[in-house]
Amino acid sequence: MMTFRSLTIFILSALLCACGSSNVKRMENGSQPALTDRWNATDSQLVAEALISDMLSFPWAKSRADGSLPVIAIQHISNRSHEQIAVETFINSIKRELLRSGKAEFVVTGAERERVRDEKLDQEMFASMESAVELGEETAAGYALSGVITSLVDQLEGQRTTTYQVDLKLIDLKSNREVWNGQKQIHKYSKRARFGL
Repeated sequence: MMTFRSLTIFILSALLCACGSSNVKRMENGSQPALTDRWNATDSQLVAEALISDMLSFPWAKSRADGSLPVIAIQHISNRSHEQIAVETFINSIKRELLRSGKAEFVVTGAERERVRDEKLDQEMFASMESAVELGEETAAGYALSGVITSLVDQLEGQRTTTYQVDLKLIDLKSNREVWNGQKQIHKYSKRARFGL
């Protein structure tokens, strides 16, 4: 027969196990529940889709006489919002949308470009002449894409609205003309739950 002390320990143990348990569900591709009002992967994808669609509808993206596609270099996209945002994830969303469109191409920049060049130098030293990729055969970008992510937070008595704004611009590298300027906002509302007896 259980003593009062044993019964108490058993009940407390059961409660602790129940409180400490977690329920994890695998989500379908492309879906992410909004657990907070913070920027997430869904926001990144939605903004990229909207901005790239708008960008490719402007005159600069028309087919060239020789049938070639315009080439874009994605430069710096900075995060000036109130939170830490994985900008690289957003840039990758932009790249996917751009390639999926079939209306433009992009060239790598920065550290990634340097790694590719290092590979070419390595091939020049160690690969056969027939298989080595020659230096000086890179495709030059005709356009440069850059932008900024900002945010605005307004809160009062447990309620909060958060607005994320992404501004991107496309520059014609030959003429320095700004051939496209796009903006997309994401608005989120959150309310802190009140617990009471």
